[in-house]
Amino acid sequence: MTTASSGPVSLPVGTGRAFNFSAGPGVLPEDVLNRAREDLLDLFGTGVGILEHSHRGKAYDRVLEEAIADARSLASIPDDFEVMFVQGGATTQCFQIPMAFLPDGGTADYFETGKWAKDSIHEAERYGGVHLAFSGAESRFGELPQGGDVSRVSYSSGPAYVHYTSNNTIMGTEWHELPPTPPGDAFFVCDASSDIFSRPIDVSPYGLIYAGGQKNLGPAGTVLVIARKDVLERQVRELPWMLDYRLIAQKQSRFNTPPTFGVYLIGQTFKWIIENGGLEGMRAHNERKAKIIYDTLDASGFYTPHARVQDRSLMNVTFKTPSEDLDKRFIAEGESQGLRYLGGHRSIGGMRASVYNAMPVEGAEALASFLREFERTHG
Repeated sequence: MTTASSGPVSLPVGTGRAFNFSAGPGVLPEDVLNRAREDLLDLFGTGVGILEHSHRGKAYDRVLEEAIADARSLASIPDDFEVMFVQGGATTQCFQIPMAFLPDGGTADYFETGKWAKDSIHEAERYGGVHLAFSGAESRFGELPQGGDVSRVSYSSGPAYVHYTSNNTIMGTEWHELPPTPPGDAFFVCDASSDIFSRPIDVSPYGLIYAGGQKNLGPAGTVLVIARKDVLERQVRELPWMLDYRLIAQKQSRFNTPPTFGVYLIGQTFKWIIENGGLEGMRAHNERKAKIIYDTLDASGFYTPHARVQDRSLMNVTFKTPSEDLDKRFIAEGESQGLRYLGGHRSIGGMRASVYNAMPVEGAEALASFLREFERTHG
């Protein structure tokens, strides 16, 4: 697996698997995949695989109970919060949240920090007013109002809630601190789809956190929702049963047949995180990987990162070469060497290396080596 311009990159030892830098569905821990392979045939010694068990049977009871307990343990989630698993991906949450909590004639505040934030804003406008507490459109979403820029945040006088997206996968920006405290009795809503459980989190300032599973937790289609119980009682209108947070919580995430395999796989990922040092272990692991790649980019005069230094994501490293032709060549040569899915989002081009929890350090090192060799041969 070599090209004329650069040397071979080592694949993960003994697996034959490529390094998967996809933004989502993203890389999963190999220990989890191997465990799932066994449990597809026989879960807990029942002689029946996870895909075949009833969602109301004792085996799935255990899967669900362990997943919820492990989520609570990882993030120290107190009893006044519900932990739920829902369907439809994070995109469903974009409209389900304002449908539930934005009253007619009311206003919600949103941070416009990228495509996924814009999608949430678009859906919220169907149900009430939207005030932009901050817009990064002028910088093409390459920066966030944190640190010394917090003065750029302007809340409305009485929002129902304040919504922000903690990590922008397209531009590679990430909140490293909370936005300013919302006014009045407004609560934070956070789309944490692409950095959930990548570092320690204090859930107490939030009313609701949601995260699509396919980036850092498990398979596509299953969403983790962590919501304060008193916030769920603030629903402002009657919702269809499948979208009613209170009913979902009351029925323990199985009002109907849930995505049982998705919940199982997320639960196995929680166990893997616990076995690897918990959220503090993930933070150290992710900081190490990101530093390897960013240090290589910063030492180069050939590559240009998209995001402002202080706002850089630990999950999605985005950059470009001096030309679109070289970008395409970089992606193609990387593919040929087992560095898969390095293409940037179509809206900005360039490259994007997603280094979620399950990406091993060896993947970051392989990419850094390829970055240096590509610059040497094409710079």
